[in-house]
Amino acid sequence: MQQRLPEIIESTFRLRENEGQSKVIPLAEAIRRQVKPGMTLHMAPEAGASICEIIRQFWGSRPNFTLSQSMVGGTHAVSLMHAGLVKKLVFTNCSDTYPAPSPNPVIQRAFRHKTMELENWSVLCFELRLIAGALGIGFIPTKSMIGSDVALENREDYQVIDDPFGSGRKLGLLRATNPDLALIHAWAADPYGNTITPCTGVSSSVWGAKASRNGVLVSVERLVSTDFIRQHSHLVRIPGYLVNSVSVVPFAAHPHPMPSIGLAEFDGYVLDTQYIMELRKASEDPAAMDAWIKEWVLEVESHDDYLRKLGPERLLFLKGKLYERSWEYELAPQVEGILSHEGYNRVEMMLATASRKIQEIVRQRGYKILFPGIGLSGLPGWLAYYLLQKDGYHVDLVPMGIGFSPRPADPFMMSMANVQTAKALPDIIDIHGTCVTGETSSCLGIIGAGQIDKRGNVNSSKIGEETFLAGIAGGNDIASAAREVVVVTIQSRERFLERVPYISQPGERIKTLISTRGIFEKLGDDPEFTLTMYFPDPKLSTAEEHIEQIKANCGWELKVAKDVGAATAPSSEELLLLRALDPKGAFIGK
Repeated sequence: MQQRLPEIIESTFRLRENEGQSKVIPLAEAIRRQVKPGMTLHMAPEAGASICEIIRQFWGSRPNFTLSQSMVGGTHAVSLMHAGLVKKLVFTNCSDTYPAPSPNPVIQRAFRHKTMELENWSVLCFELRLIAGALGIGFIPTKSMIGSDVALENREDYQVIDDPFGSGRKLGLLRATNPDLALIHAWAADPYGNTITPCTGVSSSVWGAKASRNGVLVSVERLVSTDFIRQHSHLVRIPGYLVNSVSVVPFAAHPHPMPSIGLAEFDGYVLDTQYIMELRKASEDPAAMDAWIKEWVLEVESHDDYLRKLGPERLLFLKGKLYERSWEYELAPQVEGILSHEGYNRVEMMLATASRKIQEIVRQRGYKILFPGIGLSGLPGWLAYYLLQKDGYHVDLVPMGIGFSPRPADPFMMSMANVQTAKALPDIIDIHGTCVTGETSSCLGIIGAGQIDKRGNVNSSKIGEETFLAGIAGGNDIASAAREVVVVTIQSRERFLERVPYISQPGERIKTLISTRGIFEKLGDDPEFTLTMYFPDPKLSTAEEHIEQIKANCGWELKVAKDVGAATAPSSEELLLLRALDPKGAFIGK
C-alpha cells in the first residue's frame, strides 16, 4: 500500500492538459444540430460566420427566428433579415452607424411593410433582462425607460412601481428573458468549451450565453488547452458546462472587429470599413441586396472560402490597423487639407461652442465622467475632454471602456483604436449602469436627437409608420439617469417640435440644447427651453434678425433670454482639433 501511494496521488491529483469531453465540431455541423425553426437566437455581433451559415442552411424557408442582438446595423444580421428568416428583432439600435448614423434600409422596408416585428430596449435594459434570465429571478429593477413611449410599447415586459422600500422613487421592472440558443464568437476555448471572450464593454453576448435555455454554440479564433485556460482564467467569461459545441473559425467576426486582449498569442483585427460601406450601399436596393447575399454567402460554401475571397492582403491589413499609432499614418494624408481649410461652417460653430458649454458645465458641477454619444454628440465631448485635460481638469470618457482617449483620423466612436486607449474595459452594467445610474455617479451625458421638443423630450425611434430611425440604445439610459444631459443636434422646423410624436428619451434631465443656430437652456425651474445665445450668421446683421431666423426654424413659441448674446467664433485650436478628429468630414462636413 505504501508503495502505491505516490502512484495513486499522481494519477488522482495531477492536472490534465485537457479536461472534459471534447465538443469540437465543424461550424456547419454545429448549426445543423442546434439551430431549429422558431427559436429565439441570441447573437453576438461578432458571430458573423455563424449567421452566414444559418443563411446557407435556411435560405428559401421560413424558420421564423426571433433575433436578439443589441446592435444590428452593419453586421451580417442585416442579410439574415433581408432573407426573410427573422420574424421578430429584439434590439437596442438598428441603424447603420459607420461612418455616420442613418436608418438601415432593410429594417426600414421591414418596418414599413410590417414583415418583421421590432422590439426596442435601452442598452442597459437589454442587458438586465438577460441577467435576470441567467439568475432565474423572473424580473429585475431599473431606472431606465421610465416616462418613455418605449416603456408603454413594452408594457407586457416592463412595469413601473413605487420603490417598495419607501425611497419615494419610481422604478421600472423588467421581465427576465431567456433566449433558446446563444451563438457566440470568442478568442479561444478549450475542447470542453471554457471560453475567453473579447473585452469591449459590450457584454450582452456573455449574459445571453448564461441566460440561454439550450446552451451556447461557440466559435473561436483558436483552440487552446485547458492548461492555457487555467493560466488565463481571469479572462474566461463562459464556463464550459454551458457550451454545446466549439468550432474553430478564424476571422469569424468579420466585418466586425475583434479587439486585442493583451495576450501575445492573439492578434486582433479592426472593422472592415470597405466591406461595411459596400454592404450599406447594397442594402438600399432589394435586388442589390439579393446579389450581395448570393455573392458573399450563398456562393461561398464555407468560411474558409469566405476568407479566400477576402484575400490575405486584406486580412493582414485589418490586423495591421490595430497598431496603436496607426492613426498617424491615416491622418498624414489629411493634414494638408486640414491646414488649408479656411473659415468654418455652421456645424463646426455648433461643435466648438458645445464643447465650451460642456467644459463650463463640468467645471461648475464637478462632473467626473463624460458620456458622449456617437457622431455629432460625440465630437464636442471629445474636444471638451482634451481641452479640459490641457487645463489640468481630468474627466473620464465612456463608453468605449472607462477613461478612453479618442484617436484622431477616424471619428467612429466604436473604433478599436479608441478601445485600446481605455484604462478599464468593464461590461455594460458598469458603463451604462454604475457610471450613469449608480448612486455615486457623477456623469454628464451628451446625446443627439432626431427630433426634440420644448421640454427636452427626444425622439430617436420612429416617425409615423414609414420611418424607424435608430432605436433608444444608450441614449435612454443616459437621459433617464445621468446627473445632467446636453443635447447636440441640427436645427430645423421638422426637428424642433412643440411635442415629439414619440418619446424615446424623456426630457427631465436634459438641461441644455445646442443646435446649429444657438444655445437653449432650461433656466431656474422652467421645464421649457429659453434661447440664451445665438450663432452669428454673416448674412444677418442684428440680434433681432438672428432671433427671427431661429424662431423660423423652431416648431414651438420660443422664449428668448433678455441678455441673449452672440457666440464667439471657433478658435484655430478648436477647429484644428475637430478636423483632426474628423478629417474626412463625416460629421463636420467640408
